[in-house]
Amino acid sequence: MSKNISTQRGFPDELRTSAAELYDAAFGAKLSIAIPNPISRKAILKEGLSPEFSFVAIHDGKMVGIAGFKTEKGSLTGGISFRLLKRILGYWGAIRAIFLLALFKRNQVADQLIMDGIGVSTKMRGSGIGTALLHRLIEYAKKDEYRSIRLDVIDTNPAARRLYERLGFVPIKTDQFASLRWLLGFGAATQMQYSLSTKA
Repeated sequence: MSKNISTQRGFPDELRTSAAELYDAAFGAKLSIAIPNPISRKAILKEGLSPEFSFVAIHDGKMVGIAGFKTEKGSLTGGISFRLLKRILGYWGAIRAIFLLALFKRNQVADQLIMDGIGVSTKMRGSGIGTALLHRLIEYAKKDEYRSIRLDVIDTNPAARRLYERLGFVPIKTDQFASLRWLLGFGAATQMQYSLSTKA
């Protein structure tokens, strides 16, 4: 990774717009199922993201990468409440969004850290940013004595799966959604896990 790229825990309020744009660039297609309007979606992300549950990469003062995580205390997207959705989408839009977002909900398991999404600026891909952010996440999980890290990768993102496998994540199980491909945009999601209990 370039020397003028740094990583840090969280981000200040002035970088909320950048965080929302990065997250939307990575997951907008999936989130559009629940929140179709990109302007509304980015507004919700800008206000609803919880910085303390993230590691970010900074290049020349600009955010170029973000990796979110979920613990028993909260998550990067944990601030996206019904109240926030209602204010921006209206009552029925919020009801619809909550229902569809529930399809992506992952339950917390004791002693396990869950990844809550990772995104890298298109112009900076191939610079080692994704790897650096994942290393920060692994270091954090070790320090807080988690036993494993879990994530889900969809079948339409083979590049991400290759990155996770290269860093030591192994597939645990694959859930098939062939009948919902028309709605979700993908047909399967593989749960992957990085074991910390056996790492030095």
